[in-house]
Amino acid sequence: MSAGPQVVHTETGAADVKVALRGVTKRFGSGGRGITALEELTLDIPRGEFFMIVGPSGCGKTTLLRILANLEQLTAGEIHIRRAAEDRPQNSMVFQGDSIFPWMTVWANTSYGLRMRGVPASETREIVGHYLEKTGLTAFRDSYPHELSGGMRQRVSIARAFANDPDVLLMDEPFSALDEQNRTLLQGELLRIWDETRKTVVFITHSVDEAVTLGDRIMVMTARPGRAKVFVDVPFERPRDVLELRHRPEYGEMVYDIWQHLRDEVDRSQQAQSTPPARGLMQRLTRRGGR
Repeated sequence: MSAGPQVVHTETGAADVKVALRGVTKRFGSGGRGITALEELTLDIPRGEFFMIVGPSGCGKTTLLRILANLEQLTAGEIHIRRAAEDRPQNSMVFQGDSIFPWMTVWANTSYGLRMRGVPASETREIVGHYLEKTGLTAFRDSYPHELSGGMRQRVSIARAFANDPDVLLMDEPFSALDEQNRTLLQGELLRIWDETRKTVVFITHSVDEAVTLGDRIMVMTARPGRAKVFVDVPFERPRDVLELRHRPEYGEMVYDIWQHLRDEVDRSQQAQSTPPARGLMQRLTRRGGR
């Protein structure tokens, strides 16, 4: 049985394009019971772009991220990721829930990727110390995850991801489980670290506010099967102050405009999820002229 198309790491293509998707399709199952999660998705993500993805539940956002992380296989299409250096990892992923090792200290968690790659101890100490300082975790370097709050554990995840120096940083709703205060603080910290590194970031969120606050460009996805409905450039200058940005009237206008694009897709997704299978079958038969 064929393993299916794979993510391709390449040195070809436009130098300023970090990730290129061409006709990406993902289908789960087969026959009448199969579900198409993504369909014919094509886009380019430039090097150093903070790329945001919003869309209704079930539109394939996380599936796309898992494909980029090589955790899922494509059904059809191609993905090309331009490698910066062979000795660096292709990606680091920050998940929605806790993803740090509970038996490791903050220091051990943050240094994990570097140690696995055989980075010299002196260089590892310098890199890890830098990112613990940037995330306000220096005083907690010897603490274990159960001794930390949810916000601090996500700080460890962010520090570990940046310390590993990946080609692409993948973030799957990393702040969604946090309260508003911690979410705002971590958004600000993430922006400060990103301003320093300018990593290529692919970030999934259900929050339009968060997408506008963090992103350079936003892709609004359709209800399943997930396609690109519209791309929106975020015009606000960098560096950004989270609270000051949200105080600006043009910020509110942009959030409203994106919600206008998203609202119909959310309604479609909810209607599809609330339609009983028998009713859905009758609707299909009626459209085909059945009785």
